[in-house]
Amino acid sequence: MPVLHGFSYSNYYNMPKHALLYKGVSFEEDLVYPSAQGYNKLSPALKVPSLTTDTGEHLSEAAVLCEYIEDAYPQKPLLPADAIARNKNRQLMHMAELYIELPNRRLIPYSFRNTPAPEQLVSEVVAVVDRGINSINALATFDPWVLGAEFTMADIYLFYVLTVAEMGGQMTGIDLNARISGLEQWRTAFAADPISQKVAADMEANREGFFGYIQSLS
Repeated sequence: MPVLHGFSYSNYYNMPKHALLYKGVSFEEDLVYPSAQGYNKLSPALKVPSLTTDTGEHLSEAAVLCEYIEDAYPQKPLLPADAIARNKNRQLMHMAELYIELPNRRLIPYSFRNTPAPEQLVSEVVAVVDRGINSINALATFDPWVLGAEFTMADIYLFYVLTVAEMGGQMTGIDLNARISGLEQWRTAFAADPISQKVAADMEANREGFFGYIQSLS
């Protein structure tokens, strides 16, 4: 049985977790933070999440885990069979991460400390996020899912990217629901799914433990 290592307050952890739940794969969860002794054996970069496969191999990086899950458990596919459609999925996933999630992640330390971020940093984040907004508007249809009629890995990836973007938006003033056509209705539909509700409940249950971990690092 595969083991997913990490913690539920991590949006990156919740991407492969959602995929495993969607596919009906039996798996174990190992609550662990990157500073844990020996975690480098699971993730050389000391990042969450990581996965121990059925055969005892260790993989890390959320995008890699999502690809592995799709390859190892082809039931209920989350990537289209057609090469172009498959890579349009990956294209949106990468753009969402590069231009929405990662720039906003730069603001997380200020959000956690409830202190204002430097104006120069905020300006830099806004410039990159604007590129991401334009990209999502150009690629996504939200009809009813991100790339059309089928629920795909792009839906999972974008939804959990937005959890970090919301934190950053409190400082940048960017309202993604207002700037990306169809986003708000899609998010409502995604969040109403029982799998999404389980992941959200687990995330909330881990909130206190996660912030206790953050405080222990200071």
